[in-house]
Amino acid sequence: MKLLVNGVQRHTSEGATVASLVAEVTETDVEPGGRGMAVAVDAEVVPRSSWESTALRDGQRIEILVAIQGG
Repeated sequence: MKLLVNGVQRHTSEGATVASLVAEVTETDVEPGGRGMAVAVDAEVVPRSSWESTALRDGQRIEILVAIQGG
């Protein structure tokens, strides 16, 4: 299945969820209580509590945002 992730076309397996995509893209484990990351699917924010259950479909646009500290 093809997705547009942060403006770049990406292929992922059928049955992918927001949680599995985040783990794949960021190369980290997705912690349920983690902070500093947000995901929008087709311009709608997906609450972290729904990442595991939110299935992705071919052609969707996903934005993954990570907050970083700096000054």
